Amino acid sequence: MTNIQFAKRLQPLKSNVFADMDRAKAVALAAGREVIDLSLGSSDLPAEVHVIEAIAQSLSDRNTHGYLLFNGTKGFREAAANWYEQKFGIRVDPQTEVLPLIGSQEGTAHLPLAILNPGDFALLLDPGYPSHAGGVYLASGQIYPMPLLAENGFLPVFADIPAPVLAQSRMMVLSYPHNPTAAIAPLSFFKEAVTFCQQHNLVLVHDFPYVDLVFGETEDWKKGSRGAEEHKSREESLMLNAPSLVPSILQADPEKSVSIEFFTLSKSYNMGGFRIGYAIGNAQLINALRQVKAAVDFNQYQGILNGAIAALTGPQAGVKSAVTTFQARRDAFISALHRIGWNVPTPQATMYIWAKLPSPWSENSIEFCTQLVKQTGVAVSPGAGFGKSGEGYVRFALVHEPPLLEIAVERMAEFLH
Repeated sequence: MTNIQFAKRLQPLKSNVFADMDRAKAVALAAGREVIDLSLGSSDLPAEVHVIEAIAQSLSDRNTHGYLLFNGTKGFREAAANWYEQKFGIRVDPQTEVLPLIGSQEGTAHLPLAILNPGDFALLLDPGYPSHAGGVYLASGQIYPMPLLAENGFLPVFADIPAPVLAQSRMMVLSYPHNPTAAIAPLSFFKEAVTFCQQHNLVLVHDFPYVDLVFGETEDWKKGSRGAEEHKSREESLMLNAPSLVPSILQADPEKSVSIEFFTLSKSYNMGGFRIGYAIGNAQLINALRQVKAAVDFNQYQGILNGAIAALTGPQAGVKSAVTTFQARRDAFISALHRIGWNVPTPQATMYIWAKLPSPWSENSIEFCTQLVKQTGVAVSPGAGFGKSGEGYVRFALVHEPPLLEIAVERMAEFLH
């Protein structure tokens, strides 16, 4: 057999805890176990009818069957810009400050190719979403993990970043509401991040998929965002008319001096399988990402963009319904955990529960998850799969109805005791 030589950049991509968990689930299924899968953050809720209808109507239009170039995405870019303006009071130029993506993961993975030279550092959250690290590795960059600790509200401490690392750093990636910890960040934190990145000449990347999956408003956010001096009167009016419960990075950087934000329709609109999202922010960064994408792919099918336009501009009752559904699941799951003596804080956002493991599993999340699915059929994600600082935790995805979630907790109770 020919000895094929592969690029060194593939080495850090070989270790994948989630692939290992998939194998463990397969073993459990082969052994006849009924698997309750709480390991993947893929919404089980359907896309709204008006979204599906917009896609269906596109299928019979032969003009939608060819390649879709940038100019053909104008309607979607305008819808995205208007959505942001209504939600955050941020003016956005759809021509230069919006770029359609095949899901936000594609954007966060491709952007490092436009920012990093080999050996440059990216400052990433630890724990954090795996594709953020994957994109840096593909760009032959280095990663400096910013530890997220419970005592700091799962927010990074910028002052702890070593000066030599900062000197070689080119970008920082944030993501709040956060996967996996479910933490939220106030506007004051984002302002601190913007100032820090401006001072150190860093690109500030914010992955923002859980903007709508928020269950309560915080006093810190209300005081920070409603009183922001940067907002002009029209912007304040727009934000008050259609407020978000969590801030956009662009509210802390309204001039879009260093920032780019990624949004996906996977969570808010239950369109994960349609792979549609967008980048929004600094025009130079948008153009650089567009150059990378031009070398890799065309845009997705026009019908999917038509569905996304319907989602962003049409009735928003489905978003509110999804939030209500996940809040009910959160409450049921937390209550069930408390009943078995596993005291886990109640998260304010996302579709996840981030739980500190009890003894004797407190330093071996992978073994806990492997044995749990093997013995009970309950599959969850090990915290170590999200980074070194995730060790000692597991992540539950609330992708089933409360009765099944409660059965999962009952099985875990037997496993733990």
